Amino acid sequence: MACCLLASPARSDDSWSQFRGPRGDGIATNAAMPVEWSAEQRLKWKVKLPGVGWSQPIVWGDRVFITAAATDNQDKPSPEKGGPGLGGFNFGGGSAGGFLDLDPPEASYRWQVHCLDARSGEVHWTQTAREGRPTIHIHPNNTYASETPVTDGERVIALFGMTGLYCYDLEGRPLWRKELAAYPTQFGWGTASSPLLWEDRVFVVCDNDQESFLAALDKRTGMELWRVARDEKSNWSTPYLWKNQLRSELVIAGGGMMRSYDPASGEPLWEMKGQGRASSTPVGDDTLLYVDSADRLTGIRGRVHAIKAGAKGDISVARKENSNEFVAWSANLSASRLASPLLLENRLYVLEQSAIIHCFDAATGEELERQRLPGANGFVASPLAAGGRIYCLDQSGKTLVLRPGEKLQVLAANQLNEMCWSSPAVAGHRLLIRGVEHLYCIGD
Repeated sequence: MACCLLASPARSDDSWSQFRGPRGDGIATNAAMPVEWSAEQRLKWKVKLPGVGWSQPIVWGDRVFITAAATDNQDKPSPEKGGPGLGGFNFGGGSAGGFLDLDPPEASYRWQVHCLDARSGEVHWTQTAREGRPTIHIHPNNTYASETPVTDGERVIALFGMTGLYCYDLEGRPLWRKELAAYPTQFGWGTASSPLLWEDRVFVVCDNDQESFLAALDKRTGMELWRVARDEKSNWSTPYLWKNQLRSELVIAGGGMMRSYDPASGEPLWEMKGQGRASSTPVGDDTLLYVDSADRLTGIRGRVHAIKAGAKGDISVARKENSNEFVAWSANLSASRLASPLLLENRLYVLEQSAIIHCFDAATGEELERQRLPGANGFVASPLAAGGRIYCLDQSGKTLVLRPGEKLQVLAANQLNEMCWSSPAVAGHRLLIRGVEHLYCIGD
């Protein structure tokens, strides 16, 4: 391990401390990102990391933390291998006959956490959390490091799916670890739900095809504080902490049921019937929460719902209705979706994998706009808002920069020519984009 002892940076508004940023909504409030770039233009640095991963980089002060899983002669993801909603299903050696329990590969992997300098890309330290054979099978385009780590400025907590949870201080010294059991997932696709920090605890959701659960652990020790079983099948949605005008809620976008929990105790607050499976993470404001799920098998169809603060009990919407006492509105969608919605200036943007973007009035559900983004397809990464613009990264490495308004305007299309499934992140006024081979830092 290479280690450089650094002064612990104080938190700033520029810190990007978890999946989709400090509030989990994909909005960089004080950042002014560049509009145009390429692999040669406005590239501050580019780093090739060992192994692969779709975890989003996170940032605290002048440090970038990112995870990866490496093995010898590694077969890396590529768009040609397809995926749910991206050219069909790829079962990685299984058949299409059911929800399968496939064996993990025989290869030995190294699960690693890297700390980089945000200004130069220099690697300050690398820690190997675990080394050995994986415990589960994954989709050929998934990775064993698809979960985004979290940090509170004192510790970095990395979740490697059903491999385990590992905590380090900012100098890379191990603090604690928690091994996790292995369960089969739908078609052996693996996991992707990232951990979430709230006050003194870290939340982990593990929705699988055998024994799904939600757990809260003490962030200082790794001790389990509570665990609730979930009547749920495989999902890939990251938990969302909804701070509304009445209370704080821990929301999990399930497939069978959307559910809210008291983050202090794990007590259920409300539930709403979903469409089968969920990959996107909810987002909300003081009054409304927006959740989405899709068909269990295909990932298409489904509905997006706007849930009112103060909901309780079963708030499921009747099949032929669009609202009820606790659901302000619902809207039907048709294509496959993996990207999380973006709530910006009272408008809700929903990005489909087919490059269709929907814009809804966040209060009423009226569809204000629907358009196909030119020259783009295969959206897995969640959109980012910064400096009054929206950044949409497709799987080919093309980022479309949009100006919101009465009609979305495409300002630029920036190509890196590298497969990208990881959501972009922010480091000050710079953009971090992770490809299958490199981590890019872009800025003026």
